[in-house]
Amino acid sequence: MNVKMVDISSKPEVFREATAEGFIRLKKETVELIKKGMVEKGDVLSVSSTAALLAVKKTPEILPLTHNIPITYVFTDYEILDEGVKARVTVRTTAKTGVEMEALVGVSIALLNIWDMVKKYEKDERGQYPTTKIEYIKVLEKVKSQT
Repeated sequence: MNVKMVDISSKPEVFREATAEGFIRLKKETVELIKKGMVEKGDVLSVSSTAALLAVKKTPEILPLTHNIPITYVFTDYEILDEGVKARVTVRTTAKTGVEMEALVGVSIALLNIWDMVKKYEKDERGQYPTTKIEYIKVLEKVKSQT
């Protein structure tokens, strides 16, 4: 088996940015609890933003062939809809490789954290999650420009 990290030694350091997005489908009642700040575990979106930031910084520890690059900016944004929450994470660096994976990891963890914080409200009478799901995780945009 031939597994190796790509050699980026000869590439120049340039500005790079990536934005990823995803969606968590929730019960309407759960969405209302998030809007009203009434989730027992606390401020769902603030904690999820912190989780996303930590995840972005730990991407090389999670995905073995990604490079450990300097993260210069992380921004997390949410759109609360009737049927759930859409999360977006933007990551910036000045490096030899892009930050798409960091943005994808960040948005994935933000969505997982939302699930963790509201799971009490999402369970049915059997303790299952029949309607809760994470969907549509994708890279919205990536930017590369000379500095």
